[in-house]
Amino acid sequence: MRILLWHVHGSWTTSFVHGGHVCLLPVTPDRGPDGRGRAATWTWPDNAVEVPWERLRDTDVDLVLAQRPHELDLAERLLGRRIGRDLPAVYVEHNTPRGDVPHTRHPLADRDDVTIVHVTHFNALFWDNGRAPVAVVEHGVADPGHRYTGRRARAGAVVNEPLRRWRTTGTDLLPRIARSAPLDLFGMGVADAPARLGLPPDLLRVHEDLPQHAMHERLAHCRAYVHPVRWTSLGLSLIEAMMLGLPVAVLGTTEAHEAVPPEAGVVTTRIDRLCAALRDFLADPGLARATGAAARAAALRRYGLARFHSDWDRLLQEVTR
Repeated sequence: MRILLWHVHGSWTTSFVHGGHVCLLPVTPDRGPDGRGRAATWTWPDNAVEVPWERLRDTDVDLVLAQRPHELDLAERLLGRRIGRDLPAVYVEHNTPRGDVPHTRHPLADRDDVTIVHVTHFNALFWDNGRAPVAVVEHGVADPGHRYTGRRARAGAVVNEPLRRWRTTGTDLLPRIARSAPLDLFGMGVADAPARLGLPPDLLRVHEDLPQHAMHERLAHCRAYVHPVRWTSLGLSLIEAMMLGLPVAVLGTTEAHEAVPPEAGVVTTRIDRLCAALRDFLADPGLARATGAAARAAALRRYGLARFHSDWDRLLQEVTR
């Protein structure tokens, strides 16, 4: 199938383009948000093909996969076809609802010609989807390999833009967590976090926007992984940490209880229990290693690429039938 989609979420798109479909990625000279083309920092296969904006009208497209509301109108302008009528489309919703939750109405709630595909069952439950067709295809993550060493008695966390997103990502909880388990914080926009949070380097070390392979390598040396996020969709970094073999301590919000079985770590809404779990992992390398092995098995079982691609193939056949 020939699928038009924009390069929006790097990790998710990386998993999707490995499914074998011809993925047509719009590209503009400035490679801005609506024309990034192929990823520069991820390894993508040859079936991910860049198409300049001006050539899209003459390009064969079987389906449009949108991920931002304006992409449906943009696709109509670029292709000269009515999306959802002349050309089938799906809309992948990556995010939890914002605003008056649980009454937040989805931007596509008044359309019945485009299927909303949620990445978690929690999102499908909490968005008001209106009369739009709804499906759920859970995340798929490429296996980074069992790299866990746990040789550093520290906890790792991956949070992008923690200072801007603050309570959403649980940034305000990091000082309390770091005093129980010294932290290594990975992600974009983390450089100023120690100064803003008033934490010395021994309690909070930051690793600014590392390439994925380098981040995985350093993260795997941490004894455990902590996921302090209050209100985002299920973070792919959590699944990646589990696949690396890290035991996890997770704030029990959104999809966390579905993603992390009891043998893989601790899921709780109590910060004292989250901190206690991290202290236990740091104090007992054997416990940490055994729990991490269970976390890896659970993540591979539920979030492997084979299941992800199979679910997507089935859905795409239904939508285009």
